Amino acid sequence: MTSRERLLKVLNGEIPDCVPVAPDTSNMIPAKLTGKPFWDLYLYNDPPIWKAYIDCVKYFGFDSLMDGYVNILVDIDGVLCDNSGPVGTGWSEVIVFKNNERIVTQNLKEMGGEKFWSDKVSVYYISDSPTHGVIPSTIGLPAIPSNYEEVVGKKLYPQGEELLKLVKEEMGDHGLVGVFCGTSLLLHNEAEIFDYYDNPEKYEKKRDELIDFYTKRFNALMSFDCKPDFICTGGSGSLIFQTPQIFDELALPIIKHITKLCKEKDIPIHIHSCGPETHIVKRCAETTDLTVIDPLEISPMGDCDLKYLKEMYGDKLVLKGNLHTTDVMLFGSKEDVIKASKKAIDDGANGGKFILSTGDQCGRDTPFENLFAMIETARTYGKYK
Repeated sequence: MTSRERLLKVLNGEIPDCVPVAPDTSNMIPAKLTGKPFWDLYLYNDPPIWKAYIDCVKYFGFDSLMDGYVNILVDIDGVLCDNSGPVGTGWSEVIVFKNNERIVTQNLKEMGGEKFWSDKVSVYYISDSPTHGVIPSTIGLPAIPSNYEEVVGKKLYPQGEELLKLVKEEMGDHGLVGVFCGTSLLLHNEAEIFDYYDNPEKYEKKRDELIDFYTKRFNALMSFDCKPDFICTGGSGSLIFQTPQIFDELALPIIKHITKLCKEKDIPIHIHSCGPETHIVKRCAETTDLTVIDPLEISPMGDCDLKYLKEMYGDKLVLKGNLHTTDVMLFGSKEDVIKASKKAIDDGANGGKFILSTGDQCGRDTPFENLFAMIETARTYGKYK
């Protein structure tokens, strides 16, 4: 079977030739594989991170469930939008600082002869993923720069459906391409937690507005001739800044709605939420039409027991996980990876609906031999029982 065929079988509740294997290598390992400064990919699109990711998939030969690594814009009520909302127009990203280790950019808008600056900056590193939303003073920069320079040489790619078509062509039979529509995370920091308890109705209103927005985004995506292979929702650390109760009140209604839309269109839907996730698995299995969930991280990063989740919810959800990305993948030996892979297969593969994966993103310096060992174990040992 091709990777595409193998994954479609599993998502449809059928039994493929072997357990699919999809380690989370979302961006750091793909960027490292290019041999270029990381800012070439994230700032200059040379190559864009989605292209580096697909090249990484082909290099290692795993089964890619590409969950939202490419930003697909759609027209909603005459406004260009990504999954977060309208894309700002009139703003340009300019360089306000650079040295041998990092490039700092800030957004600038010129109106009526005046310059307006965003209140936060982005930091692009030579060998790490970028940091966005940084307050300039925290890194020794002024709120309004005294000088700046244009970003020159940025590679341009198509947008919207044309971009999705290009990405799917690049992926080919190596996997499935997903596009974001929805979220499992409405509170993102400490300030929003306090604000929620002071003004819960504000976030209830936001939830309802998001349901309307995501419905329109979903309908726009479904109007494409070239549609996503699946829909991505979720949000990293959904139970970090949200209690289970807050998740149930704010995020779960969105997930219920989007998964219902997906079921009506017979398109799979995937949740990624690193960190504690057992409560999300339970609620989604019991009350939504979700297809697949990852990364099911074990302690101390998460709270998931794969064998327990399989016994309780493995007939309702495709479970995807859950090798420890530091203890096993980064610092473990090849033998440790093989042992952990076999245990995950034993715990999760009974009856189907399982994809061997890791916890949240494998670190940049994860030994390549560990990734190859994980993939080979799935191909040889990974048989459904």
